[in-house]
Amino acid sequence: MTQRVLYMVACAAPPTTRIRVGIERAQLRGWDVCLVVTPSAYRWIEHEVDELSALTGHPVRFQYKLPTEVDVLPPPDAILVAPATFNTLNKWALGIADTLALGLLTEAIGLQLPVVALPYLNAAQAGHPALARNTTELRAAGVTVLLGGDGFVPHVPKHGDLDAYPWDVALAALPQKG
Repeated sequence: MTQRVLYMVACAAPPTTRIRVGIERAQLRGWDVCLVVTPSAYRWIEHEVDELSALTGHPVRFQYKLPTEVDVLPPPDAILVAPATFNTLNKWALGIADTLALGLLTEAIGLQLPVVALPYLNAAQAGHPALARNTTELRAAGVTVLLGGDGFVPHVPKHGDLDAYPWDVALAALPQKG
C-alpha cells in the first residue's frame, strides 16, 4: 500500500516558524507530507527551505507553476491548513485564488478532498464579523475548521503561545488510514 499524501499549507503566522514540528508529527502518523506555503510565509522559512525539502522529500511550493512545467508534487489525499490566518480563511471562503495555496484550497472544496484548517489568530481578529460568516461558509462546504472549543482558541493580541499550538488536534481530525 502506498503512503497517503498530505498537503500541509502554511500561512504567514508564527507557528510557520515551527512548521517542522507539524511535518514530523504528520510523518509519524504515516503521511507523505508536501509543504505548500503562501508567498508571505515563504519569506519566514526561506532560510530553511532546503532542509524542509529534504525532510519531506518534496520541493517546498509557494507559487503557481508555468503551464509548460510538470507538477512536482503527487496529488493530495487530504489537506491541512496550519497555521491558517485570518486573511487566508476569509479569501478562501470568498473563492479568491490569488496564490498557489489559495488555488489549491479553493479547488479542494470542489474536489471534495478532506480539508482541515487550524487557525492562528488573535481575539481582535476573531471578533471581526467576516470571520464568523466565512468560517460558517467553509464548514458548510465540508471544511473542518478547528476554531474555538477543542481547536485553536484565539489569544490576546501580541500574546500568542507557540508551544500551545495544537498540531496534534489538527492531525487527529484528518481521515485515518483505511
